[in-house]
Amino acid sequence: MERVESGSAAETEALGARVAARLAPGDVVVVSGEVGAGKTTLIRGACRALGIEEPVTSPTFTIGQRYRGGRLPVSHLDLYRLENLEGEDPALIDDYLGADGVAFVEWPAAGEGRLGRPALEIRLRHEDEQHRVIEIDW
Repeated sequence: MERVESGSAAETEALGARVAARLAPGDVVVVSGEVGAGKTTLIRGACRALGIEEPVTSPTFTIGQRYRGGRLPVSHLDLYRLENLEGEDPALIDDYLGADGVAFVEWPAAGEGRLGRPALEIRLRHEDEQHRVIEIDW
């Protein structure tokens, strides 16, 4: 496990770029942490490093977003609004977990048992108002 402290959005995005360098098709990265801890910022950095040029925003209200045009297709899921996936159509997340791209999943607890074994687990937390602690299980 690696522990990193970040004092800015730019530092968090740079860490996301480091994460992206290690990803391969089919990888799932679960990203957990408090509201406002920098989950989407880290994912944005990874997307930029993978060649995604369009805006990267949290898909909280749409559940998922797909980005194409980079080195790999990227899926970005946010399961914040879901307590679990019981009673949900399996395609709700399965369509985002393709073998040809990578998937980042924010608030992954709701998808437990349906996400497979993640390639990486990342946890973010507030250290104080300006600093974050980010732990990565490589």
